[in-house]
Amino acid sequence: MELSFERERQPLAARMRPRSLEEFIGQDHIIGHGRLLRRAIEADQLQSIILSGPPGSGKTTLARVVAERTRSQFLSINAVLAGVKDIRRAIEQAQEFVHGTNRKTLLFVDEVHRWNKSQQDALLPWVENGLVVLIGATTENPFFEVNRALLSRSRVFLLTSLTEQDLERVMDAALADRERGYGEYHVTVDPEARKHLVSTAAGDARTLLNALELAVETGHDRFPPPPGSTIAVDLKTAEDSIQRRAVLYDKDGDYHFDTISAFIKSVRGSDPDAALYWLARMITAGEDPRYILRRLLILAAEDVGLADPQALVQVSNCAASFDRVGLPEGQFHLVQATLYCSNAPKSNSALGYFDALKAVQSNINHEVPDHLRDPSRDGADLGHGRDYLYPHAYRGHWVAQQYLPESLQGNLFYQPGDLGWEGERKSVLAEHRRLQQAVEEEQRRSIFVATPGQGRGYHWLQRLDEGVLQEALVLRDEVLRFLEPGSTDRVLLQGAPLQLFLWEVQRRTTGGLTSAWCSDPRDLEAIRHQVEQSPLPAVERPQVTGGVRTGSVPPEDEVFRGPFDRILYRPDPSVPEDNSERNPGSILEHVLSLITPTGRVLVLEVIPLECSRPSTVLQLPRKHSSILDRAERAIFDEREPLWTDAVRAHEVDHVSSFHRIRTTTKRRVSPDIVRKWLEDDTPLAAEIIAGDGEHALQALRSAADKIVPGEHSWERTFLAVLVDSRHRAAPERC
Repeated sequence: MELSFERERQPLAARMRPRSLEEFIGQDHIIGHGRLLRRAIEADQLQSIILSGPPGSGKTTLARVVAERTRSQFLSINAVLAGVKDIRRAIEQAQEFVHGTNRKTLLFVDEVHRWNKSQQDALLPWVENGLVVLIGATTENPFFEVNRALLSRSRVFLLTSLTEQDLERVMDAALADRERGYGEYHVTVDPEARKHLVSTAAGDARTLLNALELAVETGHDRFPPPPGSTIAVDLKTAEDSIQRRAVLYDKDGDYHFDTISAFIKSVRGSDPDAALYWLARMITAGEDPRYILRRLLILAAEDVGLADPQALVQVSNCAASFDRVGLPEGQFHLVQATLYCSNAPKSNSALGYFDALKAVQSNINHEVPDHLRDPSRDGADLGHGRDYLYPHAYRGHWVAQQYLPESLQGNLFYQPGDLGWEGERKSVLAEHRRLQQAVEEEQRRSIFVATPGQGRGYHWLQRLDEGVLQEALVLRDEVLRFLEPGSTDRVLLQGAPLQLFLWEVQRRTTGGLTSAWCSDPRDLEAIRHQVEQSPLPAVERPQVTGGVRTGSVPPEDEVFRGPFDRILYRPDPSVPEDNSERNPGSILEHVLSLITPTGRVLVLEVIPLECSRPSTVLQLPRKHSSILDRAERAIFDEREPLWTDAVRAHEVDHVSSFHRIRTTTKRRVSPDIVRKWLEDDTPLAAEIIAGDGEHALQALRSAADKIVPGEHSWERTFLAVLVDSRHRAAPERC
């Protein structure tokens, strides 16, 4: 258990421990305003957690702050000193407490990775039944060091080293605090000394405070200095008070994984100099050479692959040679394998296998085509093997025919690289695929195009065909690639429809906050139902509300007042045109008021006139095509996307960029489908009648009857408008 010291005997680092969340410095990515962990602490709904981070990042301090905010009993043990008996004693105290108060116990375990399996298992049942809420602290990677059963019942939060700005604030707080720090003295720290202390502390607040304490309390001829003393800390004093920490390598901890990661990434990145440095560092630290060779064997197939098939042969030979020679001479074989892979052309096309694996693991039963089936058993009766074309009977030992199941036609699992052996054969494969596609087109299933509905805008272009799912996923992934939501970001989705993005954003921001402001009632109702049915704890679910915005967000909706790290706004075409929700300038003013100084806003709107339309896909006589084109332009309005001027008006404070996202699906167009587009109750028919008369509509319907059914590439184009604060760098590439 913790020891108690009188205040004057405690070191500065212990005295200056934050006593509340407001005093806590750093780690804003997990305990900043609106973050998941902060919300759970403030609501007293904390579940078991593991805090992982380097020394001095605030793990123990955060646990003490939790103790101050919670209504639960707080117990603390150190895994280095505590055994199973101490765990049982803590459990007994927790049982007595719950019987007397009906409240839980928070058990803080420092250096939880030090526990062996039996010690961790002793605590597991009590975490499972909720008697105790575990707060574990570790400097190691918990995913490798902590019992998996215990880890599965806890949420892991990764703390990072404090920034230099954070350390500056820690130092200033210690110098100003009259009760716990040096506020009673007149302490001056030279700028050079301050910079040295902060940079040398390397993100460790404890190291900084220990050095500051030594510098201040040895900077006067009396110890401790009397109140009111003037103490000057110069660069020489600072240098004497702090030493740089040695670079470590722990074969069983994070240094092991970080170093092998640096090694593999250097080889993958074709940097032989860096690869040799990390190799030498691992060998010097006593890393198992066979482990390094195993990783190189994986890399030779995964990252070099078919760009140089000899890489796998070389590494295999080097591994076999090392087994025969051993160290120290075997270092030459390690070096040869490393240098060969570093200098080899790279291709990761083997990853296409995992796309094929997803297709296999889907719920669809992909039947083997009849002509590929084994004819030796029942070919005569069922036609198995009939119509199979034997490639060796054709010139070049290749012939175009269908090999994939019917339902997977058009899937490309293998994407050849451009380099080496593979690059030389890429053009041949491309030609084969073009011919293959001609065969597949004859057998492709018909794709239904949705009947247009009432209303204007792009509603009638919505599709219900089987390609819409893939198209939607492409759109979602492209939008989130631009938006870049981080795991601890606060994200606001506003407008409609939002269902496509909501849950993927929630999945990517498990330690942050996902909020949705839906302007469409049906979209809002659907999302609310999904949230209610979600198995996630209430504190982790997306925050959802809605309605057409007519001004600032109501004050009672605190969670929607920001600030947010990312905002995605999707204009809702169902909102009346005279509402401020349709005015880009008004909307942009609103969302920019909610963004953090380093945040990003993405506005996504469709550009109908750059989408596929009947006039662009139908092969009609020119007079008929022009009638269609005029009607479409009247529906969609020929003006530029509305956001251009609104965004450029804010370029003084923000960096803006415009990007187009295009999605494509294959669809079959037939006379029946075109007639549905031209039914009386569709906006297209109404616009044709208004502009060219009833006779023009009848003429188009007659022309549609002569259309030859066929498959077309159907495209949609979206404008992604990015607005970044000038406090953050503009995106290098979008």
